Order: sequence, then C-alpha cells, then structure tokens
Amino acid sequence: MTRRLLDCGESALLVECADLADALALKAGLDARPMEQVTELVPGARTLLLRLDGALSAGQRDDLLTRTTPPRTHQASEPVTVEVDYAGEDLDEVAELTGLTHDEVVTVHTGQLWTVGFCGFAPGFAYLQGEDDRLRVPRRSTPRKRVPPGAVGLADAWSGIYPREGPGGWQLIGQTGQTLWDLASSPPALLQPGMSVRFVERSTA
Repeated sequence: MTRRLLDCGESALLVECADLADALALKAGLDARPMEQVTELVPGARTLLLRLDGALSAGQRDDLLTRTTPPRTHQASEPVTVEVDYAGEDLDEVAELTGLTHDEVVTVHTGQLWTVGFCGFAPGFAYLQGEDDRLRVPRRSTPRKRVPPGAVGLADAWSGIYPREGPGGWQLIGQTGQTLWDLASSPPALLQPGMSVRFVERSTA
C-alpha cells in the first residue's frame, strides 16, 4: 500500500491513496475510529481529503499511511435500486464504441453492482464504479449545453446520474425518475460514498 500526505493550508490534509478501494477503506477506518481534529472526510477517485480544526500529531499522520478497514458491506445486500428507461441519445454511439448491441449494453449496465466511489461535479452527482469494464467509453467530444435531470450516463470507467438540468459531456444511455438531490432529506444526496447501486430496466408494460 502506498499513500502520500499533502498539506492543504492549515485546515486540510489530502491523502493520496493507491486506488479507489484504498481511499474507501481509509474512509471506513476513520469512520470507525475518528480523529478528533477531523471535521469532514471528502473522498475522491484516489484521494481522501480531511478537513481539520487542529493539527495532527506525527503519530496520527503515520497512522493515516497504514490505517485500513474494509468498507462497510451492509449496503451491498441492500443496494439502491434505480429504474431506467434505456432510450438515451447516445445509446447508438455507446453500442458502436463497445461493439455491443443495444440490448447487450442494457444487459451489461443492469447486470452488475455499482459502487459509489465519490460525489462531485454537482450536488447529488455520484461517480459509480462497476464490476465490468465493457462499458468503458470516452466522454463526448463536444459536451451538451443541456442535460435533463435523471439522465443516466457513462464516461471512462464511471456511470452517473445527472441530479438536475445542466451542461454535461457524458454519453447518455437512459433516463430515470429517481430523485438524487433533495434538500428536505437528510442527507440531501440519495447516493453516498460506499453505497451500492443496482440499475434495472423500467418496465413498459
């Protein structure tokens, strides 16, 4: 395991991790045994940002380089289910890029468990990592000025759901009516790092 600590001013510390699994494992370790100076944990694809209200000791810094706890798996048996109408504007292009048929794209997308790695880009937007690499596709060469809320997309190794209308460059394969961001809920974001997600095709019957 290789990690690196980078100070971000006087109130934050960035831990560079080996990969996403390592970042989530470190987060789980800090959730299980918090450091009193840490006020917030913000995971990234290969990083974990610690917001601090005090300096960490040398021993605590050393602990961050080795601490690990397997991410909690209680959500793995209870994934968030997201119903999708697979009629996205880029379904043809995704099929061409992957060498799959439309039905095979849907089968691969629904046939695996996705894990929330981190959130960003927009409130409620979760980057989902899958188990099957066949849907790895590039972002669009020209981003759209408007992507509707609930659009389900692919970009590189990730899948994601746009929580609200806005610009975006992901390849759109479907649409869901699921609410991803609701200020009346606690927490407002439906999907949190470490959660599992299962996509299912919406029935047209």
